[in-house]
Amino acid sequence: MKKISAYLNLHKFFLINLFIFLYIFINLLDGERGYFSYVKKNNLLVEKTVEEKKITSNLDSFRLKNSMLLKETINLDYLDYLYRKLFVLGKPGEKLYLIK
Repeated sequence: MKKISAYLNLHKFFLINLFIFLYIFINLLDGERGYFSYVKKNNLLVEKTVEEKKITSNLDSFRLKNSMLLKETINLDYLDYLYRKLFVLGKPGEKLYLIK
């Protein structure tokens, strides 16, 4: 009887330790702060930094275009480019010769 009781206690000890180990291991891999969540958040961070770089480059481009138009002396070449692009007065790569 004592052997059976000791045997059951030993199995209870191993089963409890096994369940605790599995619980901790599953929470390390999954869950809010687990490995898979970490990888997903890291990929999201990389995507957002790429998107931020794209947006900042667009912002710099817009600042440059605004600076060409909002000076005391307007850049006439850029203004001519905008008019041609907006009203389709010329094709890309077309050369324009001014004859006086």
